Amino acid sequence: MSERPDVLVVGGGVVGVCTAHYLVERGVRTTLLERGEICSGASHGNGGWIFPSESAPIPGPGVIRESLPWLFDPESPFWIRPRPSLALLRWLWDFRRACNAPAVRESFQLRRALSLASLERFGEFAKKLDFDFGFTQRGLTLIFQTAKAMRHAQRDIDLLEAAGGSAKWLAIESLREKISGLTSDLAGGLEFPDDAHITPGDFVRGLAADVARRGAAIETHTEVLRVEWSRRGPVQIRTTRGDFSADEVVLAAGAWTPELTRGLGLRVPVEAAKGYSITVERPEGYPDLPLALVEGMMFVTPMGSQLRFGGTLELAGLDMHMNQRRVDALARTVHGYLPGIARTPTVEIWRGLRPLTPDDLPILGRPAGTSGLILATGHGMSGISQGPISGELIAQLASGETPEIDLAPFSPNRF
Repeated sequence: MSERPDVLVVGGGVVGVCTAHYLVERGVRTTLLERGEICSGASHGNGGWIFPSESAPIPGPGVIRESLPWLFDPESPFWIRPRPSLALLRWLWDFRRACNAPAVRESFQLRRALSLASLERFGEFAKKLDFDFGFTQRGLTLIFQTAKAMRHAQRDIDLLEAAGGSAKWLAIESLREKISGLTSDLAGGLEFPDDAHITPGDFVRGLAADVARRGAAIETHTEVLRVEWSRRGPVQIRTTRGDFSADEVVLAAGAWTPELTRGLGLRVPVEAAKGYSITVERPEGYPDLPLALVEGMMFVTPMGSQLRFGGTLELAGLDMHMNQRRVDALARTVHGYLPGIARTPTVEIWRGLRPLTPDDLPILGRPAGTSGLILATGHGMSGISQGPISGELIAQLASGETPEIDLAPFSPNRF
């Protein structure tokens, strides 16, 4: 490097790239480090939703009881691989503490605020950037197989309407008019008209290229080995391609962030939540409408000439092993809801690790007792939906500004 940057961002996913974008907008000398290619992790194979209407967190009243049968089924939507881990036990204890109605109400408001702010910024990006990333605001449709799941969803609708949002129940006939190929055994549908979706890889890679054109240094295939901090000077970053230093370092490395902070003595309660997706060629006539298959905890998202479906949550540590049983279960679930959908050639089978906190809120801010170090991780399954505003808030913090949204609820010191 010819000169030391003002801010060094670790992580080339949606949060890291958005942080770099908003730093460059402020005239800040910025370098971004990525261990692989840009958008090669959790930001690549996800559902691409921007969903302020679906802001309920994962922990909630009854969640532990209702999910217990899944924990013993490695093909279930939510599976915890048994392993000896004190960090996992502490994470599960904190998750249990978040499973109460007051916490859910507060979390819903916070998560919705982040998603609404990101939705606004995606609209701005779509107007001003010179590349297409498939931004489409035609809502999100939920499909239910059982009346029980519909009654459960009403609790989230009550939270949404209290927050100023709207939802519309759909009768079976209306649902079939919107989507062909549905099974005959359905209870109903629900429409969130304000939500949107994108093709996430196109967005993150396109924005990274734009940031590089405007002067940021993008260093790919540069794995961070160690982060060193002291009160006597700038933060030092040891990597497989040499050493870097900066006055401010933003760790936006997703599920790998706890590994980077371990040598600093910081506790970052983020578990790697493995998810899977299958991308196929888009069947002819499939509508430009994302779907949530509620009981199967799955998404189906059209992305240009392709259709992506996926989901599941597997807590198995930093394990990138491809579990074929879970991939096969995805395909069976989709065709359980959409047996009439044409079976088209597979484009990609993907798995990735989403950074999940026990309260399902991101970690944004400075760890207590440090300077020059900012954490931006823990977005779980909401990285795309919360990415742009998270990046802007972190850029404001790193630039010495007061963030436009109070970061106290997202502080790394709340655990």
